[in-house]
Amino acid sequence: MIISRNLKWRHIIYYTRLKLLYFVVLSVSVFVLHEIFDIRELSIPFNAVATLSTALAIYLGFKNNNAYERWWEARKIWGLIVNYSRAWAREVLTMIMPNGEKNEERESLQARLLYRHIAFVNALRVFLRRKYEYNDTNIKEIVEVKNGYGEIKKFLSDEEFYEMLTKKNPPNYLLKLQGDDLKTAFENGWLTDFRFVKLSETLTEFNNHQGMSERIKNTPLPRPYSFFSRVFVTIHGTLIPFAFIEELGWVNIPLSIVINFVFLALDYVGERTEDPFENRMDDAPLSSISLTIEENIKEMYGDVNMPVRPKAELGVIM
Repeated sequence: MIISRNLKWRHIIYYTRLKLLYFVVLSVSVFVLHEIFDIRELSIPFNAVATLSTALAIYLGFKNNNAYERWWEARKIWGLIVNYSRAWAREVLTMIMPNGEKNEERESLQARLLYRHIAFVNALRVFLRRKYEYNDTNIKEIVEVKNGYGEIKKFLSDEEFYEMLTKKNPPNYLLKLQGDDLKTAFENGWLTDFRFVKLSETLTEFNNHQGMSERIKNTPLPRPYSFFSRVFVTIHGTLIPFAFIEELGWVNIPLSIVINFVFLALDYVGERTEDPFENRMDDAPLSSISLTIEENIKEMYGDVNMPVRPKAELGVIM
């Protein structure tokens, strides 16, 4: 997620450079052909392009609004994961009560439930950031973070970790282990019927949040929106130099570039916002949220070994 108030121009140019170069070359070419080679047939009516500009602006606004809704829904889902994670830690620490002389075993179970939850959150982050071919833009990102399950190992036993790696859905497997431990606590008398149900309900919320996140990940914005926005921006940008060349002469070059840049930027804002789990600088900040959850749970448990929060890189937190 970009947190810098001002975007860096090198980022903007990096992601728009190819199409921007096309528009620059086109504008210069139209000027040369019209003014130097005196080919007057290149001019087209301004009103036709103006009508197209209005329609395109409305179309891009509609697309970007829907793309932002997807991004904001992803952020709300992970905000709920933060809230329920705090509730989970509180319930594990206060509802699983000692019964008899198994206090050490009970405390070990509480620790497993808490640290395994940190593992679940990070596993879900990695699971959502895996690459799908249909979302691959073939663009090397300026800012991205490593995306692997290796850093989760410290929160799990070796047996659980290596078993998790064999699963198609690792975070779902970790939730199943959480349910198994709740069952153990209930059978040992550390949980009453009511408390067992309450903890199970909280655990079910994590299933719901994972499912909602997977829905966004696995269901891209309808492709016609993305495809035709690129097509329309290219067509519109191609016509722009021909609409102003007759009246403006060389001024047509910078003016066409500016107009095309505006529409190109609008198109890219929607394109890079519509998929919020792609390990890009525009995404929902899953790594930062995962660290927040780890900090909260460790603080509630009394663990002073807090994670080191990385500084924003180039105005971006991941």
